[in-house]
Amino acid sequence: MSFARYRVRSVAGVLVVATVMFASACSSSGSPSDGGVLAGAGDSCPMRSAVTDGPLTVATTVAPITSIVANIAAGTPTIIQGIVPEGTNSHTYEPPPSVAATLEDADIVFINGLVLEEPTKELAKANARSGAVICELATTILPEDEWIYDFSFPKEGGKPNPHLWTDPQMAGDYAALIRDALTAADPTHAAQYAENYAAFALKIDAIDQAVAQATATMSEDQRQLLTYHDAYAYFARTYGWTVIGAIQPSSFEEPTPKEIADLMDQVKLSGVKAIFGSEVFPSTVLEQIGKETGVRYVDVLRDDDLIGGPGDSDHSWMGLMRFNYVTMVEALGGDASALKSLDTSDVGSDTANYPQ
Repeated sequence: MSFARYRVRSVAGVLVVATVMFASACSSSGSPSDGGVLAGAGDSCPMRSAVTDGPLTVATTVAPITSIVANIAAGTPTIIQGIVPEGTNSHTYEPPPSVAATLEDADIVFINGLVLEEPTKELAKANARSGAVICELATTILPEDEWIYDFSFPKEGGKPNPHLWTDPQMAGDYAALIRDALTAADPTHAAQYAENYAAFALKIDAIDQAVAQATATMSEDQRQLLTYHDAYAYFARTYGWTVIGAIQPSSFEEPTPKEIADLMDQVKLSGVKAIFGSEVFPSTVLEQIGKETGVRYVDVLRDDDLIGGPGDSDHSWMGLMRFNYVTMVEALGGDASALKSLDTSDVGSDTANYPQ
């Protein structure tokens, strides 16, 4: 299945509250073709010329991107090296000097973009081999007028919310762009990249449908998220959820007492059944809000830290999506059966290196 339909997104009606500000509520334009480069690919994701001096070597940043690349490249000699260790705050990650050697060897460096990995991007620019390219996935697939700014990513800070990979439809756009970039650099294995993409597209389509089915079991007032870190803004816009706030401000420091009091008022007013913390970054503030409002505190969500460890069956972008959305739906009173029944196995063997 092609993800062309994902490039014309209907924007769900999402309640805008004090802590959430959308840059725009318009739909995307353009669509990727099954065989061509994704519309909009250019300076933010130039296509590399064909590599002829050995297997294609790829560097990736956060683990969900590494997993998507690994699915598209499965069964080819492509070498994939992750950079950002799982369990690390990707927003504040500063690559050590040793990463320069990885970047020197890379033919393509896949990063998320939208100002998420600037230190890594600058290091890649400084150490790029001849002909190497940097592909900023989110910056390429999402028009600027659809960028979302919110509590953790205020517009005055100049950094939009970068978490597009938690929206299955946008992850499909990532996969299409990755397919095209790998094909341009390694046309010898074009058929394998295309076959893997087609299989991956079917799996993402199943996730998309399962999320929609699970969402349909919930009333509008159940589909409300208060999280430690606002990693679900694009997901919320696509599937008709509401982000009522995020604990972690743009400074990555603790929120002020007034901000905490305001969030408590929002929780009480919303009638939400659960609030969500991070398994990687526990929040005493969210725990406090849960206790003082009588709302369940669930502290197991993951933004970019995959389930289990490398080699485990659920250690994948797909496994991460199923885990997070089953957790959310069930905690908020919905039926997650459609999500639980998903097959989240990779389309082929994942040989990428995920630093831990």
